[in-house]
This record gives sequence, C-alpha cells and structure tokens, in this order.
Amino acid sequence: MARRKTKTLTELELEIMRVVWSKEEVTVEDIRRDLEGRGKPLALPSIRTMLAILQEKGYAARRPHGRGFAYRALVRREDARESIVRDVIERAFDGSALGLVATLMSGELVSKGEVRKVKDLIRRRQGSA
Repeated sequence: MARRKTKTLTELELEIMRVVWSKEEVTVEDIRRDLEGRGKPLALPSIRTMLAILQEKGYAARRPHGRGFAYRALVRREDARESIVRDVIERAFDGSALGLVATLMSGELVSKGEVRKVKDLIRRRQGSA
C-alpha cells in the first residue's frame, strides 16, 4: 500500500524546519552543518529534496542567494505543532482531544510539574471563557 501524502511534517521534515525556524534565512549548507552538529548528518541532495517537499507543502519558501538559494519559514513553529497535534488527534483518537489528554495522563507521560502547569492553563482558559 502506498504511503499517504500528508500536509503534516514528517520526522525528517520537522528536523529541517527546526533549523529553518532557528534563523531568519538558511542555506542548504547551513542546514547540513546544523544537522551534522546534532549527530544527524544528511547529504546535500537529500536536504534539497526535503526543502522542495517543504516548499510544496507550503512550509518554506526560497529566494536566489549567491549560487544557490536561501530558505525561510512560511509557517510559524506554533502553527506546525498545532497541525501535528490535530493530525494525531484525528488519526489516533478519532478526533477526540479528550482521548489524547486521557492517554497522556494515564500513561504517566506528564510529570507532576507539568500537571501543575496544565492546571494553571485550564484555570486561565476558564477565566477567559
């Protein structure tokens, strides 16, 4: 069965976008160096391919820069995170955000400190409703 195309970022696309988000503009070489520095080396042609996919998905744009291109983010990191979470909620929890939260809480994936912060978020949300 063919892999479904998704507007959501794959793991590798997310790695590359982390580099793009970290600066105003980046080159393919900037991305290669950053990934290599984090122990995730990737060949330049692979990076170029991933950037083309990110452009197609609407996450990045390029402009001529020297003999190559400079890339910048078109989607904010926060918006990409929300898109990823929405995708997980739809695919794994049949559209139920409560299902996601219940799984996080029952699986002890959230620390006690994080639970306190979540309670603060809920209180603030209730206060603004």
